[in-house]
Parts: sequence; structure tokens; C-alpha cells
Amino acid sequence: MIPARILYRPLARRGGLEASSLAAARIAQLRLPLAPGHNRRTSRRWETTVSTEYKESGHIAAAPHEAILFFSNLFPMRLSLITFLRPWESSRDVADILKKFENSSFGMLDPINMVKRAIPEDVPIKVTDIIPRLKDGGAFVKFTHLGDMSASQIQDNLADLLDKNPIRPWFSLFRGIRVGLVQGRPWLEDLYRFPKGRLRVEFVPATNSEPPADLSQETLYSIFRQYGKISDISSQSSESKVVPRYAYVDFSMVRDAVMARNCMHGFILREEGSKTATKLRLSYEQRVKAHRIWDWVSNHPRIVIPIVAAFLAAFTVAVFDPIREYFVKAHVQRSFEFTNSKLYKWFKRQADDIRVFRKRRNEHEGLNALFTHRKDLIDSIHGALLDSVDTFVVVHGPRGSGGRELILDQVLQGRKDVLVLDCKPVVEARGEAGLIGNLAGQVGYRPVFSWSNNISNLVDLAIQGTTGVKAGFSENLESQVVKILEISASALKSVALDGRKKTDPDADLSEDAYLEAHPEKRAVVVIDNFLHKNEDKAIVYDKLSDWAAALVQSNIAHVIFLTNDTSYSKSLSKALPDRVFHQVTLGDLSPVVAKQFVISQLAFQDGLADTEGEDATPSPVITEKQRREDLRELDECIEALGGRLTDLQILARRLKIGQTPKKAVSEIIEQSAAEILRMFLLTNKKTGEGDKSWSTEQAWYLIKEIGEKESLRYNEVLLSNTFASSTSPGAANAESAIESLADAELITVKSVNGRPQTIRAGKPVYQSAFAKLLQDTVIKSKMNLALLTELAKIETKNIDKVETELSVLASLPTKPYQTTDRINYLLDKLQTSQKKIMAFEKDMAGLKKVLSQEA
Repeated sequence: MIPARILYRPLARRGGLEASSLAAARIAQLRLPLAPGHNRRTSRRWETTVSTEYKESGHIAAAPHEAILFFSNLFPMRLSLITFLRPWESSRDVADILKKFENSSFGMLDPINMVKRAIPEDVPIKVTDIIPRLKDGGAFVKFTHLGDMSASQIQDNLADLLDKNPIRPWFSLFRGIRVGLVQGRPWLEDLYRFPKGRLRVEFVPATNSEPPADLSQETLYSIFRQYGKISDISSQSSESKVVPRYAYVDFSMVRDAVMARNCMHGFILREEGSKTATKLRLSYEQRVKAHRIWDWVSNHPRIVIPIVAAFLAAFTVAVFDPIREYFVKAHVQRSFEFTNSKLYKWFKRQADDIRVFRKRRNEHEGLNALFTHRKDLIDSIHGALLDSVDTFVVVHGPRGSGGRELILDQVLQGRKDVLVLDCKPVVEARGEAGLIGNLAGQVGYRPVFSWSNNISNLVDLAIQGTTGVKAGFSENLESQVVKILEISASALKSVALDGRKKTDPDADLSEDAYLEAHPEKRAVVVIDNFLHKNEDKAIVYDKLSDWAAALVQSNIAHVIFLTNDTSYSKSLSKALPDRVFHQVTLGDLSPVVAKQFVISQLAFQDGLADTEGEDATPSPVITEKQRREDLRELDECIEALGGRLTDLQILARRLKIGQTPKKAVSEIIEQSAAEILRMFLLTNKKTGEGDKSWSTEQAWYLIKEIGEKESLRYNEVLLSNTFASSTSPGAANAESAIESLADAELITVKSVNGRPQTIRAGKPVYQSAFAKLLQDTVIKSKMNLALLTELAKIETKNIDKVETELSVLASLPTKPYQTTDRINYLLDKLQTSQKKIMAFEKDMAGLKKVLSQEA
């Protein structure tokens, strides 16, 4: 039978929101009806007497005629966190804190004073001990009482007083002090455990011999409802093997749970119909919150993961794309370069007349002579940049012809908004991450997380393996390249519109109309080394072509392509199929111009020049003392060297260190011959067979024929046995072999009306290098021997085919007369091939004799 004193009472919510505004009134003036014969002037003892017995056992003992009250809401519950941050101090500091409270004059802020106010003088009790509980935000008050008034009646009277005249501490303006009678045996522990809204009620035996009985939810409700609103009660599963048995009681407010634990811990009762008594052991339990969001995510990954991917993409666009566009714009305008700062320009103006700056400018005078010769080309490109024509400017020329210097140092000199995109470091990068990083660095695109795509690929693979749906976190190479180029296009458009003002006469024009009307405002994009290693990174060049086409068609920027690949029109025509490109072809310099270029390089280094020869470009005037006798050799030397700009610069550097022109040119030719020998003639077929689509015999055939004839007809080379019937697996296609050798710069294919016509040496100096190689008896004999061996193999294959067909004809049961012509034809072909093999073997014998005799 449940005692009546623990049933639900309407006093449970005392101190709530309905309390009146008499909190500041003196509670001591209230008078309660006392028992007959009781003296109102009962002595009181208010000094704090902190007992030491509970420090050893952890429990408070109440003698006969003694009871314990628990006052809650005296301290902020978070105050206990501060005390636990000082683990080196013992709990005896609490007594010192209370003594300071008792001796202070805080008044209403003093928690001990609030306890005094909560217990009027006319209540027939005598306080014997006060035990503060900072962690629980309250205090235990032990008192003695007379026998004519029970402890429960005293608790009811105090609760009525606090209900009518609530006492609210400074930290709780809506909830006052509450009081509860301790009916169990509270456990006073100082563990690092803090109050929670959930109580774990364990059912333990009241005695060692009797097993406890499980309490029903109705019984638990009637026990704990008096302390506050209960949100839920959950009992242990009947199939659970966990002992002791337990139940969870969830309170709506933490302070209600604190009051229930301190008042009912250790309470013993016997439920109606039960033969054994049960002792309640209460402890705080962390309430496990339902992870509804995580449950929904884990149960619906096919819906959630695409949404998360879309959210991340939107977040990236909203946050990082404006930052990246800003950095691309700063890269184009060179905002962070020191040479563009006002301070640097001021110093440069102040020191403009210093000799050292003039000397530095003189180093470029040699190139100025070259650019003067190409003034028509420069003016042509200038005109294309001033016109509003939506097409490309393509500067084509062999490697080393000075196309980059022509565009950057002459055409675009002094122009502010220039973006140079070099394709060589982009396509030579290792892996997709390196390619993306190098491309981003070329356009100033940052921040770039090229490494994150590898992690995204792993995440995609893991999600696809578990859910069957690809999350889409990772991006392929194509999408990342397109994204970088799109951000760059947006930044270039912003650059072109930067100088626009509201006061301009055409301020009412739209952005597209303004850009079309002002081609001089557009930035210039220079794409250098276009189609470098085209066979490996074709997708990058396709995207660059499409991006460049979008720039010129939208009037955002001018685009200039620098390339030495003769097949550039195929790639660019896909992007702009209905436009005619503005093409500029850079060839080798004529002997007169080449000589003048070398002399101009020497004139400002040593003060020397040569006035011999007629040229369109004016020669610097020098004295007779400055003339070098060996400069007269230049005509002969330059004719052997050719007019390639890089070779002429090498010659000028050698002349500057004191070499004679003949010796300098001879060393350049020897170095070129050694380079050809190493790269094309002495290659290891086993290691390089899969990396090239030409054979050593084909390279030697071209070197030999061009060295003797200077130029070959394209179709003549295609029909030769070395190209048409090559036995090398990678060189079976003759046209691919010629194209590969042209890409390697061994040869140059000249075209007329779009068709290949003639084949010449890749560089003018290579013509002399070919002749140098032909003069080497050992190299010539060795390579001719390899070429004849290749031709002999070809004829042997032809003989094998003829013999196979003849054996088929001979196997016929009868010999029809219709096969006579065919048999005669095959026999003549067999005889011809055999004669060629015999001639080859005779020549091979002579070559072997030379190789055996020559060192």
C-alpha cells in the first residue's frame, strides 16, 4: 500500500509563474496556527553546522524527532562547474563559502538568508544543520520538531508560505525557492556528475535476502509527480537480463528532477499486492536524443546525397567563385606586381637618365632590328586588334622563329590587360591534379583544390558501392577545365568593362553593345604553344578552342594563338567553322637580314658594326676602328647556318666571347649533327618502338636524300619502299611517319593550297648538319647498311607472297591456259625482287668492309 504522504498533491507546482509580487515582503511577519501550548518564542540556532559524518559515509542520518528538508533553487546550477574546475581544493571550501555568505550583508542575494526567510520564526522547528549542495543548486536543512506536528505537515506549511509569498533569487526571476521533505536517504557525492532531466530509478532489495519487486509506471507516477511535470516514464524490457531492474523517469525541468532525486533516493516502499519491499536508488541519466535527421539521412541516401551534393556545389559557387574571379582579374591587370606600383614607376622616372638603364635597353636593340624588318606583320596584328572582327589571330612559325617575342615585346608592348596562357606546362603536367593546378596558375585562378578531386572520387566510389547511386561529388577533367575557363571569361569581361563610366556619351548602351563598339577596351588573350603534344591532351585543346571562340564571338577579348604545328586549322576550324582566321606566318630570315641581326647584336656589345651589304633596315654607323676582320666571313657562315632566330642568337653569343664566325658556325653544325644522331639514328628500338611512329631507316632516308637534294617531293617520299612498305610495326603508315618526324622538327613540310608539297630540313642549320653526317663514312655506312637491310626484307616479303601464290596455282589439278599470264607476271616479279636483293647484298658487303676497316 502506497503511503498517503507520497501521493500526488496540488502543492507540486508551488513557486511557479502564478506567484504574486510579494517576494520582497518579510516572511518573518507571517504567522501560522500553532499547536496548543506551543511557545511562539522558540529558540533558534542559525549558525551553520556542517556535519562531518556524511563526508565519510556519503549519507545524512536523521535521529528520532529529526527530519530533513531540501531547498532547491538557492544557487545557479552552473555554479558547480566553477567549483569542479578547481580539483585541487577539497569540499571543505564550501563551508568557508557559506561562512562568507552568513557574515556578509548581501541581503536578498545571500542564499543562507533566503533559507532563513523561507522558514518563519513561529514554525515549531529547530534547525540543527545546513548542508549546501552547489552542484544541485540547493541545500539540505536538518531540523528537530515536536511530536504534535509531523514533518510532512511542516513541509506542507512551508510550501504554502512559498506558494503565497514566493522568494525568487537574483538568477531566477520566474521560479522561486521550493522545499521538499527528504523521505529517503540522500547520497551526498562529489563526483563529476551533473544534474540531468532524466532519472534512472533502480529497484534494489530493501534487505539482503528479499528480491525486489518491479514497480509499475502508475506507482512511479504517483511517487514522482509531486515534484514536477513528468514528460515520460519508460520501463525496462521484460526480456532484458540486466540487473538490477530499472525504469526511466523523464522530467520536463532539470530542477524538478533534482528535487525528486534528493528527496526520494533510498526510499523504501511495498507496492500493493507485493510481498517484498523495494528500495529506490536514483541517479541522473543523460537523455539520449532521437537522431531523427541522421536516421532520415541514413534511410534515404538516394535522396539526401544528391541534395547535399547540390548544396555543396551551390555553396562553392556562392563563396569561392567570386574570390576566384577577383584573382583572375588581378592576374590579368597585374594588380599585385611591383613593377605596376606608383612607387616603382616614380623611381623609374627619376632614374631614367642613368647609364645603367640605357645599357640594359641596348641589349634589346638586336631584336628591334628584327622587328623593324617585320614591321608589316606587326602593323597587321595591330590592325586586327583594333577591328571588331570576331575571329582569331594565328601566328604560325617554326620553333625559334621569335613569335612570342614579336607578340609580347612589340605588338602588346605597353598594353595593360594581357593574359598569357602557355599550354606547354599544362599538357606536360603529371596527372589530372597537376594539369588542373598548372592551368589555374596560368590564368590566376585561385584558390584551387586540385587534390580534392582524388578524395571526391574515393567518396563517390564508396557511396556508389553502398547505395548504388553515384553522389556526383567528383568532377571529371573536362568539367574542371570548363569551370576554370568560364570563371576566366567572366573576369575578362569585368576587365573590359572596368573603364566604363556613367558620364560617357554611350553610357546608355548595354554591356554587349559597349564591348562591340570599343574593341580597344578588350583584353588580349595570348595562347602560346598551342597544340603542343596534341595527341596526348586533345581534350584540353578542344576546350581552349571553344573558350577562345566564345571570347571573340561575345566581344569579350581578342585571342592570339602562337603555334608551330601546321595542323592548327583543323582544331580551330571546329570552334569557328564559319570564320577566316587572321593568319601571320613567320619564316626564317633572309641572309641579308640575318647578317644585319647578328651585327646589331655585336654592335652594342663591343661597339662594332658592319656596313657592308644592302638592306632595308638602316645599319648603325660605326668607325673604321670598330670593324672586325672576321666579320667578313659572315656571308658564308650565315648561308650555312640559315636564318632561324634562335640559331642566330647562339652565333652572336659565340662571337661575343671571341670565336670566329667559321669556328662558331662549325661548332653549331656539329652540335646539331650530334643532336640528330642521338635523337633519330641511334635510338633503341626495343625501348622506343611504342613511343614513335617512325623508324630509324625512314629518318635516315630523309636525312640522306635532303642532304643531297635539299628538298623532296612529298608524294615521292610516300611512294618510296622505305615509307610505303616499312617492316617496323609502328611505322607502317607513311603519312603518320612523316607527320611525326615533322613534329620532332627533323623535317618541315611545306604546303601549297592546303596540300603538302615539299619536304625540307626542320631547321636551316639541319641542312648543313645533314651534309655533315653524310661526310662521316662510318655513320653513312652503318645507316646505309640498315637501310639496305630494310629494303632486302621488303623484297624478301614480296618474294614470299609470290611463292605462296605460285604454289597455289601449281596445286591446281589442271593447268588452265588463263593462268599463264599470271604465272609469267609472278615469275618476272620474283626475278626482279631477286635481282634487287642480290644488288643490295653486294652493296651491303662493301659497306660491311668499310665498317670493318674504318675506326
